[in-house]
Amino acid sequence: MRSHIKLGRILGIEVGLHYSWFLIAALIAISLGPYFRHTEPRWSGAAVWSAAGVTAVLFFVRLLLHELAHSVYAKNHGLKVRAITLFALGGVSQIESESPTAGIEFWMAIVGPITSAVIGFICLGLALAAGWAPGVSPGSPVAAVLLWLGYINIALAIFNMIPGYPLDGGRVLRAIIWWIDRSPERSTRIAAGVGQIVALIFIVGGVFWFFVRGNYGGLWIALIGWFVLEGARSSAAQVGVMTSLQGHNVSDLMQRDCGVVPGYLSVREFVDDRLAHSVSPCFFVEQDDRVTGLLTPEDLSKASREEWERTSVQSIMVPVNNVRSVPPNMPVVEAIELMGRESVSELAVVSDGKMEGIFSRGQVLRFLQINSGIKQKAA
Repeated sequence: MRSHIKLGRILGIEVGLHYSWFLIAALIAISLGPYFRHTEPRWSGAAVWSAAGVTAVLFFVRLLLHELAHSVYAKNHGLKVRAITLFALGGVSQIESESPTAGIEFWMAIVGPITSAVIGFICLGLALAAGWAPGVSPGSPVAAVLLWLGYINIALAIFNMIPGYPLDGGRVLRAIIWWIDRSPERSTRIAAGVGQIVALIFIVGGVFWFFVRGNYGGLWIALIGWFVLEGARSSAAQVGVMTSLQGHNVSDLMQRDCGVVPGYLSVREFVDDRLAHSVSPCFFVEQDDRVTGLLTPEDLSKASREEWERTSVQSIMVPVNNVRSVPPNMPVVEAIELMGRESVSELAVVSDGKMEGIFSRGQVLRFLQINSGIKQKAA
C-alpha cells in the first residue's frame, strides 16, 4: 500500500499516510466525544473534544510505534524496509524481502504486539499516577486519555495475536510451522488457509452483530475480516507464483531477439518502419556501432504524436547507463525483488559487458500463463 502524504523519515524509514487514514481518525475522534462525556458529565465541551482529538492522534502514534518495532527489527537483521504507511485499518511496513529464517520471522512478527502491550501497561501506569484508581472513573481528562489508550493498546496487542495471516499472530503461526516443517512455502500456505478461516468468521460474525444485534461495530469487524481474507488469499497466490518460478534464472525468461535501431531515426520512422513490423517488445539504440540505450513501446509516451516527425529515438530512449542490469544467471525471484526495490518494470540482461536482452514483468506473466496452461492440460 502506497502513502499519499509523506510525513518524513524516522530512523531512515519513510513514513506516510494513506487518504483513508483521515476518515478513521475523524471517526475515532467523533466516537470518543460521547465516551468522554459519559465518563465525566461535568467536563466542559472544550475539555471533552480536546481529549477526543488528543486521544485520536496518540492512537495513531501508537500504530506508528507498532510498525516501527517491526521495521527496526527487520532492518537490524538485514532486511530492507521501504516505508511505513498508516491507513484506515492500521499500519503496514513495506519490507521488501522475506525473512531468511523462521526465527527472524517469529520475532519480527511478535515484536509489534509486544510493543503495543508495553505501551498499554505504561499508559495504565501513568493513569494511576494521574489520579485514577481501578473501579472508579478517571477524575481528569489526562487520566481518561491515558486509561483509554492503555486498554485499547492491550486489547489490540491481544487482537493482533489472533492467528489470522497476515495479522501478526498469523505470521507467528507461520514461523512456528516453518520451524517445525522446514518449508517456508508450505508454512505460508497453511497459515494463509487458517487466515482465510479466521477472516470468514470475522465477516460472518460482524454481519450477524450488525443486522441481528444492531451494533455498528459489526461493520468494522466485517471490514477487518475482508482485509484479512484478501491478504491471506494474496499471500497464498504469491507463494504459488514464487514456487512456479523457483529453479529458473533470468536467462530462461528473458527476451533475446531485441531489434536494433540507429539513434538518429525519428520516432515516426521507428513506429511505421520498425515497430509495426516487429514482434519484439524491445529495441537496442545504437550510435557509432555501440549500444547507447534501450527503447520499448512504453517510451513512445515521452513525445506527443505531433512531435514524432522531429523527435529522434535517442531523445526518448532510456540511456544504457540508466538501465538497471542483471546477469543472465540471476534467479528470477531475485530479479523480481530487485524490480520491486528499484520501481522498474524491466531490466537489461548483460553478460561479459554485452547486452543480451531484457527481462520484464510482462515476460514473467507470459511464463506463468504458459506454465499454468501446461499444468491444466497435464491434469
